[in-house]
Amino acid sequence: MKSLEELKRIRDQAKERMTMRENGDHDYRVVVGMATCGIAAGARPVLNTLVEEVAREHLPVTVMQTGCIGMCALEPIVEVFDKDNHKTTYVLVDTKKAKDIVLRHLMHGEVIEEYTVGHYSK
Repeated sequence: MKSLEELKRIRDQAKERMTMRENGDHDYRVVVGMATCGIAAGARPVLNTLVEEVAREHLPVTVMQTGCIGMCALEPIVEVFDKDNHKTTYVLVDTKKAKDIVLRHLMHGEVIEEYTVGHYSK
């Protein structure tokens, strides 16, 4: 950090991210498992990618984190809830899949079956 202006910019970006995570009037709610198993598997870059992509596209989506989702072997896990609280569980998510989830699911309403937990339980 080199100036007061840079500090203000960082603060404003953090406020925008918090607003995105907390505002409840959205089309989707995205939850990322951030327990130790998720973090160890790479959930932090996935969470950051989701937050950044949602902000970049100005989507009406809340992105938040939670603790253990209960399927440690399939971490990082991302759950997408629609307005009716229907849940889609994406597993083994990396930053590329996170970008696909934003583009295909959050922007176009397409569930990406090959990324879901159902695909891995067959």
